[in-house]
Amino acid sequence: MSLKIYPIKYGELDMDASGLVLFRDPGRTVTIPIMGFLILGGEEPVLVDTGPRSAEEVNALGYPYRVREEDALDYHLAQHGLKRSDIRHVVHTHGHLDHAGGSFQFPMTTQVSITRQEMQFMASGIMGPGMYTAADTKHFIDRLHTRGALRLFDVDGSFEEEVIPGVVVQLSGGHTPGSISVLVETDEGIANICGDIAYDLNDQIISPAFEQAAHEPHITGNRAMTTLEEKRAIKRALAKSRFLLPGHDVPALVERGKIVGLAPNAISNPAFDVTKAVNYTPLVRQIDVETLV
Repeated sequence: MSLKIYPIKYGELDMDASGLVLFRDPGRTVTIPIMGFLILGGEEPVLVDTGPRSAEEVNALGYPYRVREEDALDYHLAQHGLKRSDIRHVVHTHGHLDHAGGSFQFPMTTQVSITRQEMQFMASGIMGPGMYTAADTKHFIDRLHTRGALRLFDVDGSFEEEVIPGVVVQLSGGHTPGSISVLVETDEGIANICGDIAYDLNDQIISPAFEQAAHEPHITGNRAMTTLEEKRAIKRALAKSRFLLPGHDVPALVERGKIVGLAPNAISNPAFDVTKAVNYTPLVRQIDVETLV
C-alpha cells in the first residue's frame, strides 16, 4: 500500500499579519491559502477538511475571501477521476469555518468525522460566531442525529484512532481543544496533516523573530489554548513527522525536528508527490558570519 496526499486549495483569505503570527506587523494584510488534503491509494479516498461553506459567508464576517473556478472541490476531485460520491470519509482537523464549512456538500451517507471535544467546543459558543458559525454548528448537530453520518473521535493524547489502514488521527491540541493531526503512513515516513497548530512556517518555526531560546517556535495570534499548549503541539508535530502539511502554508520536509525543505509548487498540483523528500526545495540557511572569522 502506497498512500499519496494531494494538497488542494479552496480559496485565499486576507488577514492581519499579527492575527497569524502574534505581534508581527500589526495592520499589515497578508494572504493565506485555505487548504484541504486528499488522501488516495488506500482502502477508500479520504478528504481532510472541506474549506468554508461559501465565500459570501466568510466575507459577511469581515474576512476578505476569494474563490476561483479551479478552487472548487468538484474541480479538484475531477483531476483525480473522482466525484463527491466517491469520498467515503471526511475528516476535520477542527471545526472552524474555514476547515469544516464545506461538509454540507456531502450527503448524510458520507461519514464526516471530528473529535467530541471539538464538537462540544463548537456548540459552547466560546469563540463566537466568527470561528464556529451557526450554519456549520447546526449541520454537525444534524449529522449527530442521523445514523452513521457523524463519527466522533475520542482521542485524548494517549491513543490514536484509525480512519482507514495507514491513516490515523491523534489529538494535537494547541489551536483548539479538539484539534487533531491526521497521520498518514508513507514510504518515507509519517506525513502529518496538522491543521492550524501553525499558520506561517517561516515566521513561527524556521526563523521565529520574536524568540530567543533555541528550537523555540513562536505562537499564532488566533488560538483557544495556552501559549505552552500551542508550543508543545508544534514541537510534538516536528518530533514525529517526516512531512508537515499545515492548513494555511506550503508542505514542509522535516529532519530531526527541524524544517529542512519546502514544497511551494505542491498546492493544487495533482502531479506533485508530497510524500517524496527529493521533491522538496532545501532551505538556504544563513551562516553566522562570526563562525567564519
